[in-house]
Order: sequence, then C-alpha cells, then structure tokens
Amino acid sequence: MNQLEAYYNKFNEEKRLNSRHGQVEFYVTMHYLNQYLTRLEERGVPKDQIRILDVGAGTGRYAIPLSERGYDVTAVEPVHHNLGRLRAMGPKVTAYEGRAERLKHIKDASFDIVLFFGPMYHLKEESLRLQAMAEAKRALKPGGHLMISYIMNDYSILMYGFKEHHIKEALATGMIDKDFHCTESANPLYHYARLEDIYHLSEQSGFTREKILSADGPANHMRPILNSLDEEEFAVFLQYQLSVCERPELLGAGCHTLDILRK
Repeated sequence: MNQLEAYYNKFNEEKRLNSRHGQVEFYVTMHYLNQYLTRLEERGVPKDQIRILDVGAGTGRYAIPLSERGYDVTAVEPVHHNLGRLRAMGPKVTAYEGRAERLKHIKDASFDIVLFFGPMYHLKEESLRLQAMAEAKRALKPGGHLMISYIMNDYSILMYGFKEHHIKEALATGMIDKDFHCTESANPLYHYARLEDIYHLSEQSGFTREKILSADGPANHMRPILNSLDEEEFAVFLQYQLSVCERPELLGAGCHTLDILRK
C-alpha cells in the first residue's frame, strides 16, 4: 500500500466534501462546469454523447451525479478504497484504476471535458504535473476543456503556519522559504500552488486560459461561522461566493483555485 492510498483509507473525504465549506467548493465548481455542458448541448450535442473524464475522481462526488444526469462519464482513480466506493455507488460510471500522468485506458481526442479535481494536490514533481497535463491534452477533443483544482500556498501558510502555530517550525526546517512559498518538503502528500505556479504550468503545457477563480474563497478560513449559519443565511453565502469568485483581488488566499483551460 502506497502513502497516498494509506492516507485516503483513513481520511474521510466524503465528510469533507459534504461539510459546509466543501459544499461551497462543489456549488461554485458545478456552476461553471454546468456552463460548459450547457454550451455543448446548445450546439446540438446530445447529452449522452457529451463525454466527461474525471481523473482522480475519489468516491465519485462529481462523476456520479453527472452520470445520473445522462452524461457519458469515465472516472480514473488510483486509490482502491475510493474506486470501490465509486463503482458501488455509481454503476453508470465507467471506472478505471489509474493515475493522471498515465491515462493508459484513454484514447486520443475522445473527451469534451477533463476534470482534474485531485491530481494536482498530490503530484509533487513538476515533471509529473506537466506529464498529467499532457495526458489531459491528449485525451481532449480539439476545443475541449480541462478544469483543474489546486490547493493554494497561502491557505497553508495562514492555517497550518499561523492558526495552528507551526510557522516558526516551518521556517526553521525549510518547509517554507523566506518568501513564504511552501517547498516540496512542506507536506509528504500535498503540493501547494501560487498563482504564478499555475500560470507557469498552463504556459508550459500549451493550454489557453478561459477563467481562473477561487472556488471556495474564505469558506475554509471561517468553518465555525459557516456551521453557525441557518439554511437561509448559508444560501446567501453560496450566492456571495459565486458573485465574487472571479474577482482577482480574492484569488490565491482561498483553499482551492479552479483553473479552466481550453485545448
């Protein structure tokens, strides 16, 4: 069992996704994903012929509801436990074991949309991140879209460093550099990105950016506050985050950034 699989066998990813801060990320991400799906349908592509590849699909948070809506969904997931739950709960999803940098079951130019809502969290080496993006590009039809979620550097600095009082240790041991950029020794499993890192990857891989946005904004920083809201107040917060998620002054400080790229 590798380190990633051991982690997800213990970590309750479904609980995180169903939490209120997880719901914010899902709500905003699905809003943008739905825009691109609607465009395809408006161009006359039948729903069952719109092909979505969900790489690093986890237990199917996105893959299962999309398949139930009638889209042709293929999922790739490296963790056995997650893959088993996905297959059990999402019989309409074609699911394979695999990794983002080696999509061996996937044919060239066969998907309209590729989702990377997990791979860039865990690919620690830049060469592997670029390889994964090259695989996504290969899998996409001309004009197809890649949507990538990143965990942001400054979320880690603020939460782990300052809120949890590890900042002196992190500086002393080289987990962060003098510019407060997380190094690859910051976490054995997670890669933390800044906007300049995201821009560098897209430029190197030859994609065109259509949008970049903060999917969850301040939600992770204010978990107790979100949990204290009543349902009506929480609905207003969802609308607030959707209204501000593209504002450039708010990018980078949230936990997750969503990058939408076109082949």
